[in-house]
Amino acid sequence: MHAGIPTGVHVLCWREGRILLMRRAGTGFFDGLFSLPGGHVEPGESVLAAARRELREETGLMVEEGDLDWLGVVHRKSDTNRIDFFVAAGRFGGDPQIREPDKCDRLEWHDPQALPACMVDYVRRALGAGKGPWVLELGWEGGA
Repeated sequence: MHAGIPTGVHVLCWREGRILLMRRAGTGFFDGLFSLPGGHVEPGESVLAAARRELREETGLMVEEGDLDWLGVVHRKSDTNRIDFFVAAGRFGGDPQIREPDKCDRLEWHDPQALPACMVDYVRRALGAGKGPWVLELGWEGGA
């Protein structure tokens, strides 16, 4: 029996040429670094359903699955073997708010050409991968 690979989803939201980033805090996992809204895909949940749920839980923004576009996948070796899906919200409703202050202490719009220095590396690399679809393998022997 295989335990499976932890699967995450990250949501790219655009507004006036800027992308929404949140700074992680209080989790013990990449605290102090900016990342995209997102999280783990729960058992029995599709990637797009997880994207909708995580975006709503973390920022209060609402998006329909039909307004999510696939960008790419990062297969990375971190503490374990992990797969992260990246999607873009073509349309969303609401104004972002910090809805989980125990996991995030800042929520900001950033120019994608001037990302903050303190950012989760694999997320930075995914954002630099282009429009997609793309696949990145990071941290593996012989890989990037």
